[in-house]
Amino acid sequence: MAGGAREVLTLQLGHFAGFVGAHWWNQQDAALCRPTDAKEPPGELCPDVLYRTGRTLHGQETYTPRLILMDLKGSLSSLKQEGGLYRDKQLDAAIAWQGKLTTHKEEIYPKNPYLQDLLTAEGVLNSDGIWRVKSIPNGKEGSIRVWSDFLRVHLHPRSICMIQKYNHDGEVGRLEAFGQGESILKEPKYLEELEDRLHFYMEECDYLQGFQILCDLHNGFSGVGAKAAELLQDEYSGRGIITWGLLPGPYHLGEPQKNIYRLLNTAFGLVHLSAHSSLVCPLSLGGSLGLQPEPPVNFPHLQYDAALPFHCGAILATALDTVTVPYRLCSSPVSMVHLADTLNFSGKKVVTAGATIPFPLVPSQSLPDTLMQLGEATPWTPLSACGDPSGTCCFAQSVVLRGLDRACHTSQLTPGTPLPSPLHACTTGEEVLAQYLQQQQPRVRSSSHLLLTPCKVVPPYPYLFSSSLSQQGLVLDGPPTGAAVESIPVLGALCSSSSLNRTLGDLAKDLARLDLRRWASFMDAGVEQDDLEETLQELRSLAQCYQSGDSLMD
Repeated sequence: MAGGAREVLTLQLGHFAGFVGAHWWNQQDAALCRPTDAKEPPGELCPDVLYRTGRTLHGQETYTPRLILMDLKGSLSSLKQEGGLYRDKQLDAAIAWQGKLTTHKEEIYPKNPYLQDLLTAEGVLNSDGIWRVKSIPNGKEGSIRVWSDFLRVHLHPRSICMIQKYNHDGEVGRLEAFGQGESILKEPKYLEELEDRLHFYMEECDYLQGFQILCDLHNGFSGVGAKAAELLQDEYSGRGIITWGLLPGPYHLGEPQKNIYRLLNTAFGLVHLSAHSSLVCPLSLGGSLGLQPEPPVNFPHLQYDAALPFHCGAILATALDTVTVPYRLCSSPVSMVHLADTLNFSGKKVVTAGATIPFPLVPSQSLPDTLMQLGEATPWTPLSACGDPSGTCCFAQSVVLRGLDRACHTSQLTPGTPLPSPLHACTTGEEVLAQYLQQQQPRVRSSSHLLLTPCKVVPPYPYLFSSSLSQQGLVLDGPPTGAAVESIPVLGALCSSSSLNRTLGDLAKDLARLDLRRWASFMDAGVEQDDLEETLQELRSLAQCYQSGDSLMD
């Protein structure tokens, strides 16, 4: 591991978190294979922040995610819990024991057809000398049942922690309630297993920035995440803890129990996670956190199915890969704690996320041209289920724009031509972006980063892109080329926004209207009436932090 790495340990808790995480790690892996050329210089992002080096018993060097993931029985499909990089445990036993050895094998899951196609698919040798797997037809995406069906990254044997007492499939034995999740990490078996894995990864870190938690917010894993964040805060004080509360796409009114449980888990999760994290950000393609369903968000150049976790996970992973850039840069003083401090003040520990996927640059235009065309509207699509951001105000924001060639960062007008805007007078892309944000929100505390490195979207990333995009994700001003999109420019943002006043307030109102006598099973899972009242009060207090009349210097 490079001596200058500021390591981050990722906790991935829950099945939808697995979908987002699998896409996230696939994208990191694709970036590791990126060729060196003038347009995409290596070294902007430090992979050692997220990855660890190791060695198998055969002496083979490994490079695996610094990751602990928890999921339920039946969620791994054909993926082995101990991974495939290290020597098989039965082989080790056979070598150590010279007597007879009887092996009893459980029937393994067959490999998913989609993953089989990825592993055996015909590829093409591109002009850059890299072998690319051809895209898989969209029709086979329906065969993806679990996140491990499309994970292409090798995991360390200490990464996967299975919760055997609950089932992934079926209608019984499900991890449905916040209290159930909390109780898991109160059991010595699971608590000691998590602590053992934490110590393993911690001991090899030179400078640990902190922890990022990818956590299901809509089911019992919200309770697992809350207890995990509490453990990290107690054991590793001073480290950053940034939690991404993940929710799948819009839900259906015809499933009342699921919807009520989703509401309760989300409310309890946000309150408890914000108490023990440096920063909490809900992430969803749905339009609402409460009981009133809203249509999924729209991206002009993407066609996706909001009912497919495979599609939703890919989009959220792309946003996550962009907004986490500040603490993954090779040459940046920004740490997880610093990023949290920038966005978290006056009790505002919950933030919203937004992204423009892809950022709509036309090859013949410059960055100032494109930003001017966006006008005064919010330049990104909201991704935190907080509704339309128009009319709300932002208190602080962190913005990342990535994947634009340096030649288009500044105005390309002929000297002497009247400048259409002050942005066209800027001499660097960083100055263009910073001035644009200042124009949009003059009183907002902003930080911004501009990267040349794009976001990789090669298979198994689903093909969601319109035919109007080039291979580099630029908006074509001519006929389609027919080339598959392999990388895209992305604009991503984290904001402390007054939209959370309405969103959290509405969540509290929905919670207050519930007749808990109808949902006794949720309370039986370990939550008391007093806990509900306290959560309701904390939610209201949290909402008040985001009143638009707050001063920036409160």
